[in-house]
Amino acid sequence: MVLQSNDSDELRNFGNNLRRIRKEKDLSMEALANLAEIELSQIFRIETGKINPKLTTILTIARALGINPKELF
Repeated sequence: MVLQSNDSDELRNFGNNLRRIRKEKDLSMEALANLAEIELSQIFRIETGKINPKLTTILTIARALGINPKELF
């Protein structure tokens, strides 16, 4: 599946929201990766809008951050 430019924008927005919330909670990418039991490189790729995370990954990250998943959008 080819990403449309709007899709790329949405992925970047999602990543920016994740980064903002992570920093508000004073967590490094490494700390979030450990809490969520996700590879650090995957957190980086999500935050930079390079990959489209699966719903299960989004739910796992939200649980690790202690937030409602819709806050990431």
